[in-house]
Amino acid sequence: MNQERIYKVLLGPHVSEKASLAAERGQVVFRVAPDATKPEIKKAVEQLFNVTVEGVQVLNRKGKLKRTIRGFGKRNDIRKAYVKLAEGQDIDFLDVE
Repeated sequence: MNQERIYKVLLGPHVSEKASLAAERGQVVFRVAPDATKPEIKKAVEQLFNVTVEGVQVLNRKGKLKRTIRGFGKRNDIRKAYVKLAEGQDIDFLDVE
């Protein structure tokens, strides 16, 4: 995987109440590209944050249909990755260069 692809796989951290509960179990939640695979996500996290990844779980969330004055609209689909870090390792998003 080339260096350019590494930066396109991870779109950013996903911040939610469920993500904060996962952080207590040693997991970090990222929004990832729709075509990203588990090995790509693992390699990108390991290279960008200098941590050891034990496992990756991926889910696709369908966008909701919303009703507006002009008819129906659809929110974007989201692909999230739950990344399990090795024991004792952590990612501090405020300290990353």
